[in-house]
Amino acid sequence: MTPEIRPFTEPDWPTVWTIVQDVIKAEETFPFDPAMPESVGRAVWVEQPPGLTVVALVDGLIAGTAKMGTNRPGPGSHVSTASFMVAAGSRGRGVGTALCRFAVDWARRAGYAGMQFNAVVESNTSAVELYRREGFEVIGTVPRSFRHPVHGRVGLHVMYLEFDTP
Repeated sequence: MTPEIRPFTEPDWPTVWTIVQDVIKAEETFPFDPAMPESVGRAVWVEQPPGLTVVALVDGLIAGTAKMGTNRPGPGSHVSTASFMVAAGSRGRGVGTALCRFAVDWARRAGYAGMQFNAVVESNTSAVELYRREGFEVIGTVPRSFRHPVHGRVGLHVMYLEFDTP
């Protein structure tokens, strides 16, 4: 099963917001405030051009979402970044992998030199393993910088994938 990935549209927001809320309220994988109001969540998740927000559809239903864009402005603008969230009932079905591959392909086509993930929770082993399978490397870890509700303080990885440059 390969999810269909398409650009986010306005009618997608209620479902995307439900996914975002579920992920951040769990406090296990994203360093976002679990009490984040919807207006802030929308501003954080829905990218403005040249960035892009997408949804992944499985059997016509939104199973996940991703956002991608420039990691830093100015002299760092040649490096992209992306974030991914998958609905609880769709995890382990290839949705995250499809979203990651889409984001990397998007960034390569847009001319970025690489993609950097700034804060991958080290105890989120499924994400860390997925990113490693896709070629990302852990280039550093900020120790004990994320309060996990089960594991206590765990590190946040910075992960990077350098693209082949012409």
